[in-house]
Amino acid sequence: MARGICLRLLTMAPRTRAQLAEALRKREVPEEAAEAVLERFSEVGLIDDEAFAAAWVSSRHAGRGLARRALASELRHRGVDEEVVKEAVEQLDSDQEAETARRLVERKLSSTRGLERAVRTRRLAGMLARKGYGPGLAFRVIREALEDEEPESPVFPTDVDFPLD
Repeated sequence: MARGICLRLLTMAPRTRAQLAEALRKREVPEEAAEAVLERFSEVGLIDDEAFAAAWVSSRHAGRGLARRALASELRHRGVDEEVVKEAVEQLDSDQEAETARRLVERKLSSTRGLERAVRTRRLAGMLARKGYGPGLAFRVIREALEDEEPESPVFPTDVDFPLD
């Protein structure tokens, strides 16, 4: 019974050991039987939290633009061991994270045109915060994007006298 439950769940999507253990608990599988199945599945490689975490970080960062903090939170929520979480999120370096934040801001920037700079900044910062980016990086990336977007101020010739009346 426990083996069938785990196999069914694993065919739908990769799962962590903790997720499978929780599913077995909910189905009232005896603890000894559940532990035996989970241990055997780990031995044969059907359950591999390290591989799950690495794939999760790669996929969610590339697909949704999530920062290390958000990715770590998601992995912890799925029952991945803290040491495995740390190793997985260290795959992303700060340059990758900053570049992803820039791309996210660039995509969202056009939808904020016509709004005041403060409103644009708040909306963009909120979007980045929801994806796990810290305020320092978020505001730096937003400031750069807004500065790049604003047209150069017109330069007036200095040798022309303008009438004052």
